Amino acid sequence: MAHVLLIIEQPGWRSSRSAEQKQRHQQLMESFGGELQARGVLKACESLLPTHRQALRIETRDGQRRQFDGPFAEAKEMVGGFFLLDCSRDQALAIAQACPAVEWATVELRETGVCSES
Repeated sequence: MAHVLLIIEQPGWRSSRSAEQKQRHQQLMESFGGELQARGVLKACESLLPTHRQALRIETRDGQRRQFDGPFAEAKEMVGGFFLLDCSRDQALAIAQACPAVEWATVELRETGVCSES
């Protein structure tokens, strides 16, 4: 079963860190991803650039397609990255709790599935 760990950050948080903190966080997350890969549960992982770096929103309402360039002023949080896992919910929960990002961000655990299911 597939699960996603979403790393939810406060906008501007990344730029407020010292160079040492940036390096340490990067090393922790790369090591964490490596451990998940070695265990055979990691399907994919990526860090996402902040929303002020070429982020776009596209929507169609009343037949009109609109595109909005970032940054998005109303955003109180941003998805900073994700880990796509192939494991049970209990395993995914344990992985989420062990994720180093829980020290500086919120880690949200989501199960993947068919969008027509509620």
